[in-house]
Amino acid sequence: MGTIVIAVAVAVAVTAIIVAPITWFAAVTHRKNAYESKIGSAEEKSREIIDEALKTAETKKREALLEAKEESIRTKNELDKETRERRAELQRYERRVLSKEENLDKKSESLERRESGLAAREESLTKKLTEADELREKRQQELERISGLTSEQAKEYLLKSVEDDVKHDTAKMVKEMETRAKEEADKKAKEYVVTAIQRCAADHVAETTVSVVQLPNDEMKGRIIGREGRNIRTLETMTGVELIIDDTPEAVVLSGFDPVRREVARIALERLIVDGRIHPARIEEMVEKAQKEVEANMREDGEAAALEVGIHGIHPELVKLLGRMKFRTSYGQNALKHSIEVAQLSGLLAAEVGVDIRMAKRAGLLHDIGKSIDHEVEGSHVKLGAELCRKYKESPIVINAVESHHGDVEPESLIACIVQAADTISAARPGARRETLETYTNRLKQLEEITDSFKGVDKSFAIQAGREVRVMVVPEQINDDDMVLLARNISKKIEESMEYPGQIRVNVIRESRVTDYAK
Repeated sequence: MGTIVIAVAVAVAVTAIIVAPITWFAAVTHRKNAYESKIGSAEEKSREIIDEALKTAETKKREALLEAKEESIRTKNELDKETRERRAELQRYERRVLSKEENLDKKSESLERRESGLAAREESLTKKLTEADELREKRQQELERISGLTSEQAKEYLLKSVEDDVKHDTAKMVKEMETRAKEEADKKAKEYVVTAIQRCAADHVAETTVSVVQLPNDEMKGRIIGREGRNIRTLETMTGVELIIDDTPEAVVLSGFDPVRREVARIALERLIVDGRIHPARIEEMVEKAQKEVEANMREDGEAAALEVGIHGIHPELVKLLGRMKFRTSYGQNALKHSIEVAQLSGLLAAEVGVDIRMAKRAGLLHDIGKSIDHEVEGSHVKLGAELCRKYKESPIVINAVESHHGDVEPESLIACIVQAADTISAARPGARRETLETYTNRLKQLEEITDSFKGVDKSFAIQAGREVRVMVVPEQINDDDMVLLARNISKKIEESMEYPGQIRVNVIRESRVTDYAK
């Protein structure tokens, strides 16, 4: 059995060895035949494609040649057409140029004829001018012979005559303009000012240099003085105010130029009297409390002033300085009350002329703010007030109103002029300020010195407490026309040289007297 199996396996193996090459050869032969048939068909297709491509190329070549011929023919026709148009246009231009040349020739001929005519006229005019010069010289000689004056003398006489006429016309014009302006401006100004004054009613407090503190009894004087004067020395040292203890019954006088310190001393002393414990340590405590109270009161007074005039948004430091002005006086007029009055007047005047009322009130309230520190910092209250307003970001209108309310700088707005007018109204009110006799005397002397400095002035008299000056002129030196100009020049000189509230009236008087005697 095993032998059979082995024989079968050997037979299968031999068969496989013989069959395998035959099978491979047959497969290779079959593939070769298939490839050869495919290559033959592909060559035939390629020859067909090449033939068609040659035919198509030939066709397109003929079409392209035809299109090129047509395009060249079309281009040639267009060029011929354009050439004909250009030639026609050039012919038109040529005809226009020829016509212009003909016109220019005609114009040149006309100009030549005119030039020849002008030359003849020029020659004729030259002759006439020569004759006119000769006649003028003869006339001038004849006039000089008849008048007995040379040409220079006649010229001077004529200039003098013209100068007199111009001076007369100028004086007349100035007088008419001043009269017209006064008639129109005075009426409106009086209406505005009177209305503002009538609507503004303010009470003024005249602060002095002393304050009086009432005592419950005369024994309190000894307690205030203290042992060996320690209490009174401590109080004077802490406040900077002098205590006057004399024979006045039940009263102590506080003396000092600084009203703030005097107020601190008054409050501290009154509280010490009420408390009854008077010794150096207690005095120091009460003075410190009084200082804080005075500062708080100044801030409240400033806020009350701003509220009274209806102004909001003022810097707290400016409000405090406003309250400090309660203790500042100018010629006896309380500075804070004066500022409130100026603010109210400014608002009323602003309403009359139609400008910003709030801005006018603000400028009027702050116009003297520099007075609150002018005794501590060097400089005028105008300069200090402007610096304070700049520091605390006030508007340029307010700053200019502060700077210009005394004429230090030119006003740049109508509000500045209103504040200046309101300040003058408030200061010039009878009883608002008190001035010394020396001030009035100096003003009168200065007025008379200014008027006497002008040529042709005989005498001058300052009257009405310096509100009017009367000027007597020499009639032979000053005529009626010169009087108008003299009055104006004197007014300008007074405005430039003096500072004064209100206005000063200048009266120029010219008088001629002829005296004779009947014998």
